[in-house]
Amino acid sequence: MEVKPPYPYAGEPTRKTFASLGLAFLAILLVGMPLLRGQTADPQPVISTDRPSVAESSIVVPRGYFQVENGLLLTHAQGEGVLDLPETSLRFGLLDRTELRFSVPDYFHTLPTESPAVSGFGDMAIGLKQQLGPTRDNFNFAAVLFLSFPTGANAISSHGYDPGLQLPWSRQLSANWTASGQAAFYWPTLARRRNFTGEITFVLDRQLTRPWDVFVEYAGDFPDRGGSRQLLHFGSAYKLSPRHQVDFQVAAGLSQAAPDVFVGIGYSFLLHVVK
Repeated sequence: MEVKPPYPYAGEPTRKTFASLGLAFLAILLVGMPLLRGQTADPQPVISTDRPSVAESSIVVPRGYFQVENGLLLTHAQGEGVLDLPETSLRFGLLDRTELRFSVPDYFHTLPTESPAVSGFGDMAIGLKQQLGPTRDNFNFAAVLFLSFPTGANAISSHGYDPGLQLPWSRQLSANWTASGQAAFYWPTLARRRNFTGEITFVLDRQLTRPWDVFVEYAGDFPDRGGSRQLLHFGSAYKLSPRHQVDFQVAAGLSQAAPDVFVGIGYSFLLHVVK
């Protein structure tokens, strides 16, 4: 799972929170619909997103294309909760197998409780992704190197320059089944000290129809300090067109340090910006 700086949780999800979640997602979707209508006749590659799985995609954005991935996530842990958005990842295909990446700072908002609410932006990150596959036996893998910068709010930022390395892979098992996963290594700052965290994920994906797939995923983070965060993760993605996708995800914690549950939705689109 993506390593984020520690932030406080608060309160139980309310109907108003879910309504706000849906309205914000609808606004993002409406922004992209004119682009969707304008691209139907143009030959185009098929969008491949990092979201909604914890594991990143093992392929890069095509050269000259710009991909925008967005989402909203509602997390509940230890009787408290937090909403974060827009989870925006900007990806640009620089070369045939190389992409530039920029993670827009998320806005975290604690849900109402008796404790004071804490809200603000998290840290931003920039990175580079290099696709190293596919091999002759159709095994695909990639390397993602990134660095986060302490640009967030005082109560949310890690206050450090935090590097990370992700190694996603995938292999098609049949016409409808794909196995994938990720090994990752993070060096987040926690209480002014590095807290090295290793991560392992495994995903089994089933394509139900040409535009629609579902998956189940195990994801585990194992930090030097603090308990492991292990999840059982379910999700689905549906392509509205070759360049537009919506997604849904839900997860349950398998360890004490993991969130009890989280649920999220997302919308992503792909643009051809450089010929």
